[in-house]
Amino acid sequence: MNRRQFIRTGAGALVFPSIVRSVRSLPQVTHGIQIGDPLADRAIVWARADRASRLIVEYSSSETFSGASRIAGPVVTADSDFTGRVELRNLQPAQKFFVRVRFEDRDGRTLSDAFEGSFRTAPAAPQDIRFVWSGDTAGQGFGINPEFGGMGIYETMRQVEPDFFIHSGDTIYADNPVPAEIRLPDGKVWKNVTTEAKSKVAETLDEFRGNFLYNLMDENVRRFNADVPQIWQWDDHEVHNNWSPGLDLRDSPEYKIKDVRTLVEHARRSFLEYSPMRFDSPHPRIYRRIPYGSLLDVFVLDMRSYRAANNFNRQKTESAETVYMGAEQLNWLEHDLKSSKATWKVIACDMPLGIIVPDGVDAQHRPQFENSSNGDGPPLGRELEIARLLSFMKKNRVWNIVWLTADVHYTAAHFYDPSQAQFTDFNPFWEFVSGPLNAGTFGPNMPDNTFGIQVVYQKVPVGADPDRSPLAGMQFFGEVQIEARTRLLTVNLCDMSGSVLFTKTLEPKSA
Repeated sequence: MNRRQFIRTGAGALVFPSIVRSVRSLPQVTHGIQIGDPLADRAIVWARADRASRLIVEYSSSETFSGASRIAGPVVTADSDFTGRVELRNLQPAQKFFVRVRFEDRDGRTLSDAFEGSFRTAPAAPQDIRFVWSGDTAGQGFGINPEFGGMGIYETMRQVEPDFFIHSGDTIYADNPVPAEIRLPDGKVWKNVTTEAKSKVAETLDEFRGNFLYNLMDENVRRFNADVPQIWQWDDHEVHNNWSPGLDLRDSPEYKIKDVRTLVEHARRSFLEYSPMRFDSPHPRIYRRIPYGSLLDVFVLDMRSYRAANNFNRQKTESAETVYMGAEQLNWLEHDLKSSKATWKVIACDMPLGIIVPDGVDAQHRPQFENSSNGDGPPLGRELEIARLLSFMKKNRVWNIVWLTADVHYTAAHFYDPSQAQFTDFNPFWEFVSGPLNAGTFGPNMPDNTFGIQVVYQKVPVGADPDRSPLAGMQFFGEVQIEARTRLLTVNLCDMSGSVLFTKTLEPKSA
């Protein structure tokens, strides 16, 4: 007699409840929660289960959860790697909310243990704002090192108590395996927690998913995610270093899959599964606008999905070869910038504008470029899109633009001055660079005078070893404060201890 037949007997019926309790475990929240894309009246709550089950979210303005509202969310399945999200709606602005997440078994009778977090909605009226940004998590083989305290910079950022966090790309390094140990030039050894998914480059959908799961193993990251709403964008390492439609993997023995389109499909799907983004359509786009009260609009760009293949980037006129953001995204950005009533417009850009990021050479041995910059001189290639956008902002009197980015693994403050530029039809503006979060540090990149970049500050490694591990302490994030009374915007560039390395306060210009 098997167990099921025994349970159906009279004797079995007497012990059925205890058998169920001992054999069948509860669903589990596997990797904490994430809160994302916060607005004045809504926010996204994300979680992952260990099995098919229904996502249940409770939320309240009281830490005791008195009068809590309850939302029965979607049933998560293997199709989404058991990830799911719920949008909390009709919230009060500038209000702190507490959330409690569980998963309910599909029989509706058993609930997982709860996982809790909190967030604050965006203000409706002018109110002080504080947020942080950075990028580049777990790159160059530097993963979770317990002896180093894990990804401790996330805890440093959490201590700042920001209203939200912009992850400026390279949320994972799908092309960088994490070995058990890395022997450093100074003789020290970096020791990683390892997983099967991070033992090789990501090619299958499950391997890309495993990269996101790896980062969520870190307790600093999970604690940060539960307390700080996030705004995600992506860059290259979600797929492969410097990827574009022209990526050629034929001479890359570590890749069995040579078709970059297949890698991009898996990368985009896993990114959308694991990001706490708002899905406004069945085919969500990564570029979007996050209005954050009357003082701030955040414009999140996507410089990956629509670009042409990386090339020598010195074409004199716009063409299919010079596409960077693409016509649809550029039209959206111009329209929303022009219509924005916010005092400050922050453009979250996944690549810097005025420093050169090279990408090898082409078949004619001409240098190729990863971002828009291609060397000194007038706008050429992808720079033509940037020039057109900057001219549009000047013509339409779009003031108070600040660009934030990561990507290059050091921190810097850049002032773009038309009086020092080859192309002059734009208003001066600032760009601030930060990162990495838990990756190698290197740089600096060479400036390009097309838009008159002035390197006001930068913190980069010096000495014979250009690629520094996190042990060197050169991990960086940026903090932005907007004061409601004066409308001043202050940017602080910070290191992993929270020390401020550079600060700049900007005064808003009235239209």
